[in-house]
Amino acid sequence: MHLTRMTVLRNFQLRQPGDYSAESLQRVAHIPDHNLRKAAVLVAFVERPSGLNVIFTKRAAQLKHHPGQVSFPGGKCERGDASVYETAIREAWEEIGLAHRHVELIGCLPELKTISYFSITPVLAFVSPDYQVTIEPGEVDEVFEVPADYLLHPRNLHHDTFVLKNARHKVFAIPYQRHFIWGATAQIVHALQKQIHTGNL
Repeated sequence: MHLTRMTVLRNFQLRQPGDYSAESLQRVAHIPDHNLRKAAVLVAFVERPSGLNVIFTKRAAQLKHHPGQVSFPGGKCERGDASVYETAIREAWEEIGLAHRHVELIGCLPELKTISYFSITPVLAFVSPDYQVTIEPGEVDEVFEVPADYLLHPRNLHHDTFVLKNARHKVFAIPYQRHFIWGATAQIVHALQKQIHTGNL
């Protein structure tokens, strides 16, 4: 059974929001909330003949934060943004040329605190399959899609636990072809799995 648009909508609306691993949050527990910068990312589902895909970017190598890492399109909230939804849509337009007219918003997951002093809100949306990509080379090296059935199946999400300053920390990762999804992006995927995964893919 494949994940479908209806499955995503039903499970997102009927289930409690997927929370983040308590062990993975211990690493950032010392950061005061008032020191965090608000940010948003767009978790974009695309309906393809083979099933739902999810859009990812590979961040440009010269960026200050997380260069070369795989991430969702997104970035920090600007003063003119009316909401995290607007931030996610604006950033997706600036980074990969994803036009607003192709985006249908679903909702959002809880904020995720990161070690780089951001509080990230994942914004979920469906994106028209005929969207066009125009990469901003200063921010993005590559845009690619991952099948949602693969991304949201728990068997493909690996984790390891390490001890730092007498505290246990859990780190998640998902290999996909030549890409390696980890860090905050993999934490968001873990929360998505708990929210949307049907258990029998």
